[in-house]
Amino acid sequence: MTKIISFDSNNLEFNAISYAVEVLKKGGTVVFPTETVYGLGANALDDVAVRKIFIAKGRPTDNPLIVHIWNTEQVNELVLEIPSVFIKLAEKFWPGPLTMVMKRSGKVSNFITAGLDTIGIRMPNHPIALELLKQADIPVAAPSANISGSPSPTEVEHVIKDLQGKVDIIIDGGDCSVGLESTVLDITIREVLGQVKTDKFVYNKLESEDLKPKSPGVKYKHYSPKAKVVLVEGSIDKMVEEINRLAQQLINEKKKVGILATEQTKYRYLQGKVVSVGDRNRPETIGANFFKLLRYFDDQEVEIILTEAVERQGIGMAIMNRMIRASGYNIIDV
Repeated sequence: MTKIISFDSNNLEFNAISYAVEVLKKGGTVVFPTETVYGLGANALDDVAVRKIFIAKGRPTDNPLIVHIWNTEQVNELVLEIPSVFIKLAEKFWPGPLTMVMKRSGKVSNFITAGLDTIGIRMPNHPIALELLKQADIPVAAPSANISGSPSPTEVEHVIKDLQGKVDIIIDGGDCSVGLESTVLDITIREVLGQVKTDKFVYNKLESEDLKPKSPGVKYKHYSPKAKVVLVEGSIDKMVEEINRLAQQLINEKKKVGILATEQTKYRYLQGKVVSVGDRNRPETIGANFFKLLRYFDDQEVEIILTEAVERQGIGMAIMNRMIRASGYNIIDV
């Protein structure tokens, strides 16, 4: 049976956190909020506990997990060596939505790394997550708290729908502010980051099932709702024209259609269930709402979701990665 703990993140209840800590230390599973999405946590040094994450999510065991910490000193027991650039990045971006990949130590469970010799580590920027990690004082493996492959949970209701009865505790900390998983940076490749390249798997399918990505959310179709997602990319005018055309065609075929528009285009669609995902001039709003609206359309029993692409720059790169994988690479260029 799953226990749900609710409290205001500005008024941390010591007893509630302490209870969740005890569950973690005894090998249980705890769902907790972060600034990105809700995470499903277990003791990263306990093989049996980590296996419970895969069972609860229905997650393939060759998909690595990210480990969460509250103090940079914890990195020492998790990695073989700390690259010199680590301190510079940690001081600048931690706590926050940055995961750094380093060579792992022997203390790390093979279940976490999917047999790789590297591990992804991050420090979340959320008061509940940090208090939980601080009181537990153990590294916590925590992928997104959803059924594997479905949209990541940004509200506790998403978690309850997916995982109630499958985990020990769900901590309700309200909505997640960012709404997209952390950026993953492999710092094993260079001591000095003179140039950072986007991994070829960010926008493309793996060329072989034998290839092993170093972070989750890459190898498999990911973030997908029950509805089919079609991503349309091009100039705004051409995207609107093509989505209107597709919507009319699908409605003629008696399909229930949802359209993910933006504030700039939501009044230009003539049919279908139209919802604004955010403002193109403030792409962070699109990131915060994307997963939430995929789940909303599923609740509305929409069969096909037509969504506009965003520009592939800045946070738009992360948003497009999620859109592409949610669509299963079903992309129309116009």
